[in-house]
Amino acid sequence: MTRSLTVLTALAALALAGTSAEAKGCLKGAVVGGVAGHMAGHGKAGAAAGCAIGHHEANKKDKQQGGQQGQPQGQ
Repeated sequence: MTRSLTVLTALAALALAGTSAEAKGCLKGAVVGGVAGHMAGHGKAGAAAGCAIGHHEANKKDKQQGGQQGQPQGQ
């Protein structure tokens, strides 16, 4: 139990410290998924799924923001 808490604390610290472009969303998703998975008895699977979902959502948000910047402002 102590080891799991240590790993989750380290992941949370990494998520709050900032991320690179490639890991965007993955660390936060892994922390949330790992905690939820741990409660269900599948911490590693939850962390992996959370990473994938977090990365996907971050990419989707970046694409939406990129498309809005290139449009003219109400003329």
